[in-house]
Amino acid sequence: MLSDTPDDPLSSLAPLLQVRPVLDDLCAFGGIWASPHPAGGPGWAYFHIVTRGECELDGPGHAPLRLQAGDMLLLPHGDPHVMRARPGAAGEPAGVTKAYRNAIRHQASLGVEPDTEIICGRLQFEAAGESLLIAALPDRILLRGPDWPDAPRTKLLLEAIRDELDADGTGAAAITLHLASALFVMMLRAHLGTGGASGGLLRLLGHRPTARAVLAMLREPARPWTLDDLAARAVTSRATLVRAFRAAAGCPPLAFLTDLRLGLARRQLLQGHPAAQVAAEVGYQSESALSRAMHRRHGTRPGEIRRSGEVAA
Repeated sequence: MLSDTPDDPLSSLAPLLQVRPVLDDLCAFGGIWASPHPAGGPGWAYFHIVTRGECELDGPGHAPLRLQAGDMLLLPHGDPHVMRARPGAAGEPAGVTKAYRNAIRHQASLGVEPDTEIICGRLQFEAAGESLLIAALPDRILLRGPDWPDAPRTKLLLEAIRDELDADGTGAAAITLHLASALFVMMLRAHLGTGGASGGLLRLLGHRPTARAVLAMLREPARPWTLDDLAARAVTSRATLVRAFRAAAGCPPLAFLTDLRLGLARRQLLQGHPAAQVAAEVGYQSESALSRAMHRRHGTRPGEIRRSGEVAA
């Protein structure tokens, strides 16, 4: 349950962030290589941690992203992507050997000295009914190198998760669940500190009045919110709330609410939910009302988004 007056927004969100970690691959690649990852499906996020060398991530809708040792990347929506050798890598494409040890797949380039090592895994969000928060996150959360404040503690958490999954001892599932939850909150906290949140969501969560309003929106996106309602939830005046939203997100509260609703609608449509159901769940009186709002804001229609999701699947 979310707190109505969150003194610490991320702690108030913690009950929504219970996740189950799955450590899929320990990769040691060299030469020219590519490792495709299909769409993760509802409730699944991908993460990649580069422990040595460099590589590149390529995915639809974004420019290629260069990653290097110490970088940690989270794809909260499980978007399809390809991890590949860094640009300019020499040699011919090499085969890959695969072996399972303690239920973890070890991948290595065949006949090539590895120069890049990556830990690849997924997070499954257990609280499926509370996935609105996850849907509102940006497509990518990237933490660069070892210099961000929580990097040493994050390394310890990752080692603990890996050790628990490797050992497969009594209580390992419960231990890794809580360690992964802590890791995810730490990543959100670090991302909040960079000020790089898409749409200003995490910047808004960093200030108590705007956090109260955002948490109310996330909890009840279909409610017919007014500025008076949101100001009352934020325990501040309308004018103060508008100024705070403009400073953090570049738009007033009700415009942010519209973007939030349309973002949630897009994510649910991509997952194959019927447009009429989506419209009701995010606060539109009909499918046509959602369609008009989506076309006005993004120049597309719900049917087009659903079809694009079907093609990607």
